[in-house]
Amino acid sequence: MSTTKKQSRTAFLWDERCFWHFGGNYAQLAPVREHVQPMVAGGLPEAPETKRRLKNLLDVTGLSDELIMRSGAPATYEDALRVHTADYLEQFKNLSDANGGELGLRTPFGPGAFEIALLSAGLVKDAMKGVLSGDYHNAYALSRPPGHHSLPDWPNGFCLLNNIAIAVEAAKADKLTQRVAILDWDVHHGNGTEHIFLERSDVLTISIHQDRCYPWDTGFIDQIGSGEGKDANMNIPLQPGAGHATYLEAMERLVLPKLRDFAPDVIVIACGFDASGVDPLARMLCTSHTYREMTALLMEFDQARLVAAHEGGYSEVHVPFCGHAMLEQMSGSAIRAIDPLQERLEKQQPDAGLQNYHSEQITKMVEHFGTS
Repeated sequence: MSTTKKQSRTAFLWDERCFWHFGGNYAQLAPVREHVQPMVAGGLPEAPETKRRLKNLLDVTGLSDELIMRSGAPATYEDALRVHTADYLEQFKNLSDANGGELGLRTPFGPGAFEIALLSAGLVKDAMKGVLSGDYHNAYALSRPPGHHSLPDWPNGFCLLNNIAIAVEAAKADKLTQRVAILDWDVHHGNGTEHIFLERSDVLTISIHQDRCYPWDTGFIDQIGSGEGKDANMNIPLQPGAGHATYLEAMERLVLPKLRDFAPDVIVIACGFDASGVDPLARMLCTSHTYREMTALLMEFDQARLVAAHEGGYSEVHVPFCGHAMLEQMSGSAIRAIDPLQERLEKQQPDAGLQNYHSEQITKMVEHFGTS
């Protein structure tokens, strides 16, 4: 291991096998049937190239040389069982062994997907363990398949196992952490993670997402948790067209005050890059700089360590630059990947009138949650 890598202490966990997961019988989000022609790529927008190209970009710029690049051990069946029901895991394993199929909603998979999903969760588990044990200052897990939509007994929205929930429960079982904050900035609501921890006071869940994008019936501000978990869930639904300034305002006026009040010892980012201005599955206007600056804000929390788990993001061209910008910030590297879409997206940001509208929506949420 080079001296540079030791000094960086930012880990990047990935595994080629995660790129081999595939889903068929869909054309974007439409099931292939009578009048829906199959796509040449043969499946869902959740495809390996967005993630593989991020890893490739790190190699080409040389940022890989400044990171601790490694794989991780798969999560165990016992790890998964802390989050998912035995009946679901059995169905998933049996179908995976039998050549694949589909369970839940929009979660097709091929043979061997059960083991790949455990590996994806294992990357997040090892990233969290490494950070909490002090081996890394922070860590990024290039987890695939993603996880934040997966419920305990029902896979959903490309997500087969809830990677972050599995990692959190494993860390708690090993007594590595007491208070965990999960910030989900994927453009779609993190409904699975919310559901799993809804009645827990030791895990804070925050989701910034496009209002009613996916799922269409979750993610509203009145869901603040229940029972012992009351006030430990925060949903921040933003209107389509919210851009760079709106996301930073939401971070500063809503997310950061909530994190300060909760005082976590680790912050886990459910890291989707689908709020990008060129993503095909949403209508937001974030730039790669947005992700860099949101990461910088989180790194100001000296008492909390930072773990990122890759979720969505469906622009093969732009996801790598968004991820690279985030890792530049996490590692403190001087290396830069020049984002070819940055100038275009800056010109598409909301004008003054629209920005005032988005700020007014943030103000209403500040009043609702009582943050400052």
